[in-house]
Amino acid sequence: MRAISVVLIAVLLAGCGDSAEAADTYGASTAPLGEAQAVLGWNISVANLRFVADHVLIDVDAAVADPEADHVEAKDVRFGLYGGLVHPIEATGLGSCQRVVGSDFTPLATPDPDRLSGTVCLGPIRDQSQVRGVYAYSPAERIPGTVVAYPAAYPVGLPPTNASDSGLELSTTSVEAWRAGGQRLTPAALGDPTAFEGSGFMLLGLRVAALGARYRDDSAARGGPMMVLAAPSLPPPGLSPVCAGYGASVLVLPDASYESVHLEAALCTQGEINEALLYATVSVVGTHAAVWLDDERGSR
Repeated sequence: MRAISVVLIAVLLAGCGDSAEAADTYGASTAPLGEAQAVLGWNISVANLRFVADHVLIDVDAAVADPEADHVEAKDVRFGLYGGLVHPIEATGLGSCQRVVGSDFTPLATPDPDRLSGTVCLGPIRDQSQVRGVYAYSPAERIPGTVVAYPAAYPVGLPPTNASDSGLELSTTSVEAWRAGGQRLTPAALGDPTAFEGSGFMLLGLRVAALGARYRDDSAARGGPMMVLAAPSLPPPGLSPVCAGYGASVLVLPDASYESVHLEAALCTQGEINEALLYATVSVVGTHAAVWLDDERGSR
């Protein structure tokens, strides 16, 4: 009898540990697909994850929790794929399905300013095994006292960063720049007094790394994961489909089972060409987020 009791206690404790882990992913609230979560001042439900035309589609139903309280605007809510993706795949919910064809769905829309309803499209992605769920966050939602900013300039990108600044180490993998009309710039343009007139955009390739244990502890203490933001930016569609596709933000939310944080992303700065190429900034900021796990995919 005593041996049975010990086994039962061990099983119960293991179950409690799993529940605690499942309830939080790097400080982001976590629930199974189909459940509603309170995040960003909204009650958001995500369901029906499926693959169509090399994209992940999800159905979203959301409402502002309290119209009198602070909440992000519908246009600022972004969604991303959670799982074993080295290159994050994200999109702003509104307008995310413009390039997806061949399926019968209703794209995410705002029936009124305090509601979001419809389908979000994330992709393209062909390796379905990488996907364990989805997450939501907003570049407009920032935890006070967590901002660390770095200058970024063409053609160098970021200066060396120190992981002690934010817990994350950032480095530049590529830098490309264009004038608004699509003319690609080369480093030789730095000597041309007319090259930096008008508008332009820059695509920064970034590598983000951290120790998994430290990032997990820091995120839990902070109340959420970190996101990386590039500025200046413009609202969609912006100056180019390149910027519309890559965006100006990415959430650092790797699979929680990994021992280290490692992701590679590309972010776009755009606007007045000098501001966008020579005086851009890359910031690391804490934010609130929510994760929805696909239990069936997670068990595979």
